[in-house]
Amino acid sequence: MSATLSNLSRKIESAKDLQSVVGTMKALAASSIGQYEKSVRALGDYYRTVELGLGACFRGSGPAALMVEPKGQTDTGAIGAVVFGSDQGLVGQFNEVVAEYAIKTFASLPGKPQVWAVGERIYARLADAGVPLMGLFTVPNSVKAITPLVGEIQTKSEAHRAHGDYARLYIFHNRPQSGALYEPVSQRLLPLDAQWQQGLAEVRWPTGNLPEVIPGVIGTLRPLIREYLFISLFRACAESLASENASRLAAMERAERNIDELLENLHGTFHRLRQSGIDEELFDVISGFEAIVGSRQHPGGTQIRKSQPPEG
Repeated sequence: MSATLSNLSRKIESAKDLQSVVGTMKALAASSIGQYEKSVRALGDYYRTVELGLGACFRGSGPAALMVEPKGQTDTGAIGAVVFGSDQGLVGQFNEVVAEYAIKTFASLPGKPQVWAVGERIYARLADAGVPLMGLFTVPNSVKAITPLVGEIQTKSEAHRAHGDYARLYIFHNRPQSGALYEPVSQRLLPLDAQWQQGLAEVRWPTGNLPEVIPGVIGTLRPLIREYLFISLFRACAESLASENASRLAAMERAERNIDELLENLHGTFHRLRQSGIDEELFDVISGFEAIVGSRQHPGGTQIRKSQPPEG
């Protein structure tokens, strides 16, 4: 009995320690979600500024300058892609969802994909599926670490694109929804969509003073496109990190509920066994007491009777 109670006590203490760890991870995930979502919202004004600049360039460029796809590239060439996943576990089906979505999208596109994976987990998923992988990037652990990652992705992707390795560039990531939900999404970054360009060209300038493109359309267009790509990659990474932490938060909440149920069961079993042990000890005491009392009343197994006086 004592050994069983000791084992239960150790299990209860272990469950409490795990509960403390889960609570800490839950708090960190909730805090991380807020900072990544805030960074996405902060991009709004800057993205609006870049869009206005692109629109001004597109309005003054004419149809010929809208063709930013490299000459000699066909739509059936290789496909460059960046897939955002996670380096750590405890995120449920986070990596599986975006990996399956990317693989299905690749199957529907002409050309062979050449993929960079952001995160060891998503890298392993894509490798198991036989997707050609060009490299692996480490998932940022903070908002400040997103900018260096995006710069590295841009540098490598531009180098491969300049060598004619691919004509199109896509990004895949999970986008957060309400609560702990998220959905996989994709975006074609290059070549720029003609309809999107036309839409920007038709956006009215917010003031009465019309802009002037200096030193020229082409010279201004290229850095603006680079900033547009930076914003798109930054936002994709931040949304992926927000989704990852939302998934981890949901997993921690499930783990917390399971630990609470486990502790309730362990405490119930512990109290029942302890009460059973107390009852047994009480029964032993009562039995011993009755045996002592009985031995005093029946010495040698014979009951002693008091002598009765003679009648009459």
